[in-house]
Amino acid sequence: MIGGAEMAFEGLSERLSLAFKKLRSKGKLSENDVKEAMREVKLALLEADVNYKVAKTFTNRISERAVGEAVMQSLTPSQMVIKIVNEELIALMGQKGEKINFAASPPTVILLCGLQGSGKTTHAVKLALKQKKMGHRPLLVACDVYRPAAIDQLQVLAKKADVPVFEMGKDDPVKIAKRAISHAKDYGNDIVILDTAGRLHVDEELMNELKNIKQETSPTEILLVVDSMTGQDAVNVATSFNELLDITGVILTKLDGDTRGGAALSIREVTGKPIKFVGTGEKLEDLEIFYPDRMASRILGMGDVLSLIEQAETKMDAESAEKLAGKFVKNKIDLSDFLEQLNQIKKMGSIKSILMKLPGMSSITSKMDEMGVDGDEQMARTEAIILSMTKKEREKPDIINASRKRRIAKGCGLKVEDVNKLLKSFEQMQKTMKQFKNMKGKRFPGKALFGKNSGLF
Repeated sequence: MIGGAEMAFEGLSERLSLAFKKLRSKGKLSENDVKEAMREVKLALLEADVNYKVAKTFTNRISERAVGEAVMQSLTPSQMVIKIVNEELIALMGQKGEKINFAASPPTVILLCGLQGSGKTTHAVKLALKQKKMGHRPLLVACDVYRPAAIDQLQVLAKKADVPVFEMGKDDPVKIAKRAISHAKDYGNDIVILDTAGRLHVDEELMNELKNIKQETSPTEILLVVDSMTGQDAVNVATSFNELLDITGVILTKLDGDTRGGAALSIREVTGKPIKFVGTGEKLEDLEIFYPDRMASRILGMGDVLSLIEQAETKMDAESAEKLAGKFVKNKIDLSDFLEQLNQIKKMGSIKSILMKLPGMSSITSKMDEMGVDGDEQMARTEAIILSMTKKEREKPDIINASRKRRIAKGCGLKVEDVNKLLKSFEQMQKTMKQFKNMKGKRFPGKALFGKNSGLF
């Protein structure tokens, strides 16, 4: 998973890390040690706005398993407990990532529903774009005839995604939906996404309209779009919609802004329905399949390398990346290459989001927060320094003497010491890459590239 989902569970991750640290210091564990740890885990979950019943059931399940003979007599019982927590987190969120179910014969009809302000229209377009990139021909349908400018908003966003929109103005939403499906059959659209009207709260009028649309269109998927930042309310909304419509899944929006993550941990357990997608940013590309195992790994500070790789594959220029990789292998990278590398990294999101997906890097991000360090700001400073250099200076940093440093610093509005830090960082990176090459991949140069003394942070 990618984007800004690293924000979700940030507080929970820190609390769990502290609880596990106490366990590791114990060596052998007693039943009381486990009880104390589970008490802290439960408090951490409640602080993350996880549903109380879910938090209680979850910690009870872990406790039952953790005080078993195999764990208590293990050489590393604390690691066994963490393993159990990881397994139970995955089970809580649904075991595996669930994608769209497709109809036996096209078009596949996807009904999107939700409260006003949940991001339903935006995520209708995000979903359409995602399916388009997978080779499908989606059709967006404007069934929200009540909210002012709702149709215009859908059309503007759809134009950016280059996805067609079917609309009939302020006509009956049920009639619009039926006509759209006929249109899709005639024009070869294999997916129809119905963007329905939202309300400020769950009301009878809205539900009756949605029931009628469901009855007349027989959608393959009924996806509830819900704002993760509403926490417990998100779970309540999901429960209400599920009872009335029998939803097939959830799209959780604004996960990038939710530092608690309670909704993501509670929805599956309470409703029995999976979270299928999460919105992780403002861009139309910021929609990810929800993988419980990857999310559990992030929560426990173990990173999410698979999502990072997928992110790199979709957002980085493959040709440029391959060219850079060749230079890295030969240890022939100069500051122009370094600048290109930074630009490639920027495409993948914030520095923090990248580091959070790397195993063992959560401590570095915590230190960055403690020090008030903004990784993206530091990257911008690094970029400004390199851009103030001449082509020759970028190719041969060794020629940069004191007078050149003063000129470069003046050119980018920074200090000479900032220039020195960058040059030292670059020198260190080159040494690390040389070691990395010699070790034949046995070492990971992450800390040298991104660590506290790297010059980047």
